[in-house]
Amino acid sequence: MFDPVGQDLLCPHCGNRSAISAPNEPVVARELGPAIAELRAVQAGASGPQVTGEWEVKCQNCGGTTGFNGSLTATKCPYCATPIQRDDVHNAPARLPVDGLVPFQVGEKQARELVEKWVAKRWFAPSNFKKYRRIGAFSSLYTAYFTYDADTRSWYQGERGDHYQVRVGTDSDGDPVYETRTRWSYVQGEVANDFADLPVLANDNMVRARIRALEPWPIEQARAYSPEYVAGHLSRTYDKDAEESFPEARQRMESAIESSVHRDIGGDEQRIHQLETSWNWLAYKHLLLPIWLLTVVYMNTTYQVYINGLTGQVSGDRPWSKVKIAAAIMAVLAIIAVIIGVYAASRGHHTPAHPTGPGHSTVAPPHPTTHR
Repeated sequence: MFDPVGQDLLCPHCGNRSAISAPNEPVVARELGPAIAELRAVQAGASGPQVTGEWEVKCQNCGGTTGFNGSLTATKCPYCATPIQRDDVHNAPARLPVDGLVPFQVGEKQARELVEKWVAKRWFAPSNFKKYRRIGAFSSLYTAYFTYDADTRSWYQGERGDHYQVRVGTDSDGDPVYETRTRWSYVQGEVANDFADLPVLANDNMVRARIRALEPWPIEQARAYSPEYVAGHLSRTYDKDAEESFPEARQRMESAIESSVHRDIGGDEQRIHQLETSWNWLAYKHLLLPIWLLTVVYMNTTYQVYINGLTGQVSGDRPWSKVKIAAAIMAVLAIIAVIIGVYAASRGHHTPAHPTGPGHSTVAPPHPTTHR
């Protein structure tokens, strides 16, 4: 199996190591339009391999049969722990091939330490949830991504707003009072934006917001795909192809383009009335990126914690303990009550008493006598 620490192949039984035989070649982007047109033509004449339901593969070591569910393409034999891969998916003409991957760099020991630190900082998580080692599943997984390159030119029309001060009167002390107003002027212009390796997750059934929090990915370290890097780890093929995944990338690109227009207009405020973008170059890479995945089922609810297998960034969900939250609120209220009590006591100690009740009389001091 591929060892992230040694960056080589390790036999888990005898400890023997061997170097990766695949050449370390760079990954070349493919132009999106022609690639999708070719894919659709092939799909019209031939169906691709099944990536829904269950697919059975026989282990070459022990002969046991292992089921591959959905887009899973690599796992371990449940009987002898031998790495098993389903190569018919990646080599199928009716599917986009894997262009490359970035191999795991965070080993299991380091990944577990990162999870320990992350879980320990979840102060309001139930105590039982923190025993995830007994109730959770921890696995290494290559997820399918499409990264996009684009060369864009955008033409815009709008308005630039510049703030200025106008004196509108005086206040009660006679000081001048000013009001901020905006002077708007017509603008137009052109901006250029180049995008490189914008990543989009191509797998379903994962919390996309949590996966996004693992960015950035060091895509520049990607190398040509070889099954050696996947050996011994889970791996998934894409659920959405490069065309189906592109809308998410386009939305992020258009947001960046709009921000560049605001910067180009300048001033204190900006209004964009018209914006047209030309996509002069649009390309993609189909990559596998590594994630350590902790899955915990707690109170009949599934929680997942993701770890970037390259940078160690952690992102995930966890339950909240109502008991701990209530205790924290009670503690805060108790502290506030003590502070109010101390403050009231100090005020009472420093305020002189003036008896005015029954049986008391007030005697005015004698007036001074003036002698002439």
